[in-house]
Amino acid sequence: MSADRALLDHALERGEEEGGSVEFKERLTRMVHLASGRMESLAAQLRHRVLSGDGEATYVVGVTDDGGVAGIAPEAFSESMDVLSLLAEEAGAHIDDVQTWGVDGGEKGIVGVATIREGAMLETDDDHLVVGTAGHVDHGKSTLVGSLVTGTPDDGQGGTRSYLDVQPHEMERGLSADLSYGVYGFDREGTPMHMTNPHRKSDRARIVEEADRVVSFVDTVGHEPWLRTTIRGLVGQKLDYGLLVVAADDGPTKTTREHLGILLATDLPTIVALTKCDVVSEERVREVEREVERLLRGADRVPLPIGRHGVDAAVEEISETVVPLLTTSAVTMDGLDTLDELFSRLPKTSHDAGEFCMYVDRTYNVTGVGAVASGTVKSGRVSAGDELLIGPRADGSFVEVEVRSIETHYYRVDEAQAGRIVGIALKGVKETEIERGMVLVPRDATPNPVRSFEADLMVLNHPTRIGEGYEPVVHLETVSEAVTVSPDEGHLLPGDTGTATLRFKFRPYHIEEGQRFVFREGSSKGVGTVTRVE
Repeated sequence: MSADRALLDHALERGEEEGGSVEFKERLTRMVHLASGRMESLAAQLRHRVLSGDGEATYVVGVTDDGGVAGIAPEAFSESMDVLSLLAEEAGAHIDDVQTWGVDGGEKGIVGVATIREGAMLETDDDHLVVGTAGHVDHGKSTLVGSLVTGTPDDGQGGTRSYLDVQPHEMERGLSADLSYGVYGFDREGTPMHMTNPHRKSDRARIVEEADRVVSFVDTVGHEPWLRTTIRGLVGQKLDYGLLVVAADDGPTKTTREHLGILLATDLPTIVALTKCDVVSEERVREVEREVERLLRGADRVPLPIGRHGVDAAVEEISETVVPLLTTSAVTMDGLDTLDELFSRLPKTSHDAGEFCMYVDRTYNVTGVGAVASGTVKSGRVSAGDELLIGPRADGSFVEVEVRSIETHYYRVDEAQAGRIVGIALKGVKETEIERGMVLVPRDATPNPVRSFEADLMVLNHPTRIGEGYEPVVHLETVSEAVTVSPDEGHLLPGDTGTATLRFKFRPYHIEEGQRFVFREGSSKGVGTVTRVE
């Protein structure tokens, strides 16, 4: 629900005029307003309103013809938005934003304002990189990304970090999946397109709409107690690259090593950026650079200093084994042009082969829209109107649902492909029935609810030995669940690799062979690959 009624009051005050851009509707129904002849007439009316408003029209739903606020039930409002979306599409326009308010405290239903803009909804076949950021707290990760997406130097006090603070009310009021920490893009010539104010939904939508390449950053948490959240950000999203930051004044820490281990264990091509290079001497920068190079070699990776080898070499050589390394400063902006060039040229690593699949990361209930599941599309494509299955539930069953609408970065799209961070409004399920770790797949698919599976494991750290009945938490896609481990050889020691059977303790999940995962319990950590599902 929107608290500020200024938009509604302004629309009611302007009222309906013959040549105006405001239209009042008490409600819209499929049976009446999409009937033959009626739909064409209403689409023409909508087109007239859009043209009268220089490309933008305002539809107030839940009011009488004379502007009296009547209010309608949320279900009726939801149907009205579906109908309005189809009318807009018919008229060569799209719904850009919807805001709702309760009438008499919600007792008489809701009233809403839909903003209609000229032009079809965004096609999603453009190049879209998703980058997972990691690094120790206070190493300048948020500040670096803030300066990248805004093109603004930091004030030395982390000022650009504030651009990226999560606003809880934005989560509650919007449909969009705001999983990413920031977004910016590039035009056809590779020139960066920055956000003026990342807090504004319209600013993010503009980037997604106009850029030829979009770069989304998925943030992780730098504090050691929240390593689980970091694992979620790195393992649970369809990432193309990792960006690990190391502060030049502090150097690599235990958390740096933890985050690097997770990035490399999941075979994610990674870039290491030394930050805060403006606050230390050149000698200290070189010292930390050598320390990071030793750290990478110790993990059987090849460091590639961009300052010595150039951007061309970094673009050509970056892989699961070759890690580009560069120096940066968000205050002086040194190195950020290099990052810009990298992100404008790096190839996308995730592709849309296979049938549609998306693991649910977050859920919302949006008034007038209903249940929204957000996450990163793992494979395939999804379109508005698609019939899907969501699950498994605790008993292993799946629920039939329909895609009502899709948004990415507050911009409505008619289709989304692998790698897209999206919010999908679903018809046929309540938000309370959706849980993180569930999966969305086509309705004609045959998803397999898995309770136990076999895997190849590598133990990265453990104080003793891992034996029968060991119970860590497995982080696979967006699944975070306790399992019992039964090593085939009876036990595993730190540094060992071996096979084991893992069983979810509480409920089944959709698991596939070949998926990588991280397991963790206390200070114990390891990685694995699913080899067989039962």
